Amino acid sequence: MKDNVLDLLIYLFENYMSADDEPRPDRQVLKLELDKAGFAEPDIERALEWLDGLSGEQLGKVAEATARAVRVFSGQELLRLDTDVRGYLMYLENVRILSGTQRELVIDRLMALEADEIDIEQVKWVVLMVLFSQPGQESAYAQMEDLVFEERSDALH
Repeated sequence: MKDNVLDLLIYLFENYMSADDEPRPDRQVLKLELDKAGFAEPDIERALEWLDGLSGEQLGKVAEATARAVRVFSGQELLRLDTDVRGYLMYLENVRILSGTQRELVIDRLMALEADEIDIEQVKWVVLMVLFSQPGQESAYAQMEDLVFEERSDALH
């Protein structure tokens, strides 16, 4: 998955996932809407598969057990998640925006992007999507949303 798939995920998130007053469209409706918006079919499929991974079911008990442990990154993770990204993830966990289990889900979803390089801006969006997908995370989501959008508006000045 390359940057255009992340762009598609951000488009989906901004236009469909965060709409509080409307029910979320099903997979087929999303496919049609994304096709109309000009996204390529393979990118749409990869993005929808990526969203399916937000449930975190594959992490299961492993994530719960590792949530309390010191996180040691694998060789593949070290190649794709630079020092700044790993530090930012630790920061989010230390300020309690992310739990250890959520950190694992964020890392899993970052690695699923298949981007050669992952930057902090991408991390912020993935964290927002992970927090949004989990019930009871409204406060953490609001804190993260402030971090994402405050910095974006500062960059415009």
